[in-house]
Amino acid sequence: MGARGAVVMGFFGAVFAALTMHLQWQLGGVMLALPFIVFLAIGAAAAHTLRSEGDGIVLSERTRKALVWSSTGEGIGIFIAANVVANLHRPDLLLPAIALVVGLHFLPIAHAAAFRPFYVLGAFLLLAAAIGFAVAAPLGGDIAGIAAALALWCASAAAIGRDRQVKRASLARG
Repeated sequence: MGARGAVVMGFFGAVFAALTMHLQWQLGGVMLALPFIVFLAIGAAAAHTLRSEGDGIVLSERTRKALVWSSTGEGIGIFIAANVVANLHRPDLLLPAIALVVGLHFLPIAHAAAFRPFYVLGAFLLLAAAIGFAVAAPLGGDIAGIAAALALWCASAAAIGRDRQVKRASLARG
């Protein structure tokens, strides 16, 4: 949606990247901080946009409710998915399972906001999850994790750009 949403998506993009680095590539320590540098850059751009003059994106009450319920469902869904994967003794399926839940969470928000790009983002995450499930370990988790991170970071950049554009247009209207 806007710069505030970009911060959230940017953070979860960093989480996906760090989880991929740790779970799939067995990296640790300082290396896991690298994706959060991307998050900090997104946060700085979002903060700049939020502080700039003009009226930014305002969410409708319907969209806000969809965000709350969908995000609550996402948290519960990730918890359940992680437990199912653990009980199946298939840690290689964790990242595709999380990508599936995150992708599904964007669909009701897209519907409530009548915002087509969230349908695209949700579909891309669902595709990344499907590929992650279909491709043999460890490559499936690599694909799902990195694709999810990149999708969320790209969506963050687009959201910041959209918010800036709305603010510029509100200033032009005067």
